[in-house]
Amino acid sequence: MAVGREIRTKISSIKNTQKITRAMEMVAASKMRKTQAKMRATRPYAKKISQIIKHLAHANPEYKHSYLVERETKRIGVIVVSSDRGLCGGLNSNLFRKLIGQFKEWDKEDIEVDVCTIGSKGAAFVGRLKDCQLLGQAAKLGDSPSLEDIIGVIKIMLDNYNTKVIDELYVVSNEFVNTMTQSPLINKVLPIVVRDIDEELKGHWDYIYEPDAKEVLDSLLTRYIESVVYQGLVENNACEQAARMVAMKSASDNAGKLIDELQLVYNKARQAAITQEISEIVAGAAAV
Repeated sequence: MAVGREIRTKISSIKNTQKITRAMEMVAASKMRKTQAKMRATRPYAKKISQIIKHLAHANPEYKHSYLVERETKRIGVIVVSSDRGLCGGLNSNLFRKLIGQFKEWDKEDIEVDVCTIGSKGAAFVGRLKDCQLLGQAAKLGDSPSLEDIIGVIKIMLDNYNTKVIDELYVVSNEFVNTMTQSPLINKVLPIVVRDIDEELKGHWDYIYEPDAKEVLDSLLTRYIESVVYQGLVENNACEQAARMVAMKSASDNAGKLIDELQLVYNKARQAAITQEISEIVAGAAAV
């Protein structure tokens, strides 16, 4: 029964694939717990330094840092944070789709874009675009990246901002909402301008800088930019593992359904073959 052998081969192949997807699901679940723990550990620092920067942007210090001053936008810098590997559902494609929409808006305003990427998928995506210049990239950072791994990419963009090559800086990454939901986010980092004042920012306060305002702000604002990019990377890693776990579970479930369907087809084919053999035997006996 050639048809039966072919179906059995397909079932065996799908079962082997299902074993792989189940293993990948378990690995992703284990890594997801670790990346989520790291994400939660870094959030308080990112939140606190962001709060301090909002205070500084709303204050009237003796020294006005260039990161706190808006200027005419002619060229924009973008740091794109993506994953190094695929098999994580629509995580990267959703991010790139939103980024393309933003690129089209900038193009209508005749604004040029320079890009640095973190992650192999982002570098491959930007490499296919015609209107963007890829200035630098960081890839293959693993599941526990450090700030030192991305400091080169950040420095490229900050140097370009300091020399007025670019007038704004954005970080594009996925924000972790929960295990089932990851949201693509385009976050404007520079210049730092606070338009909506929170309740905690209202009132009068001032700062005393030691040794001086320029030295303190230069260091603090640089740490802030590094914190925003690193937090985006940590959040994106948590999103990647969650999306991969969900995608592999869906693949395993679909493989199970396909196996059941093929098993039903195989049983019907086998039953038809047996029925035909019985009919031939009965016909032969009647002829005798």
